[in-house]
Amino acid sequence: MTETTTPIDETLSDPIENDPAFHRTESKIAVAGHPIHAMLVAFPVALAASTLGADLFYWWTGDLFWARAALWASGAGFLLGVLAGIAGTVELLMVPGIRARASSWTHFVIAVMLLSVLGANWGYRLGGYEAAVLPYGLLLSAFAAAFTGFTGWHGGKLVFEYHVGVAPNGN
Repeated sequence: MTETTTPIDETLSDPIENDPAFHRTESKIAVAGHPIHAMLVAFPVALAASTLGADLFYWWTGDLFWARAALWASGAGFLLGVLAGIAGTVELLMVPGIRARASSWTHFVIAVMLLSVLGANWGYRLGGYEAAVLPYGLLLSAFAAAFTGFTGWHGGKLVFEYHVGVAPNGN
């Protein structure tokens, strides 16, 4: 008895990719074609790294300047992260091609978790920035840096692999 294999059915396709809206990934929140979310997100990324750096410098030197700098960096990182998050959420909800991708939702969930850590880090320091650095402020800064990397990786994947937010008129 000879066993035969059937060829793969080439008519199978992904129903989500076949949706005409799937390829509509242009930015709805933009200035002169430049997406606001992409422009704003650089600030909380840099400030999360700056907070970690300031904490490490405070730990190393004991200079109060670094503890105060970490307070300001964590607060600015959180507030600018909220602005970037609002722009990103509006994009997610308004653009069908972004909303249809599971990767977009993964990026969204991780970014909300990052905002929670950034907010907790800033809030913890408001009661006394010098005492807040060691050990919990430093730990929260390390978590924020890790979440920033993870969120940024997913966001970069959306932009560079899927052209989300940058593809004009579905191209």
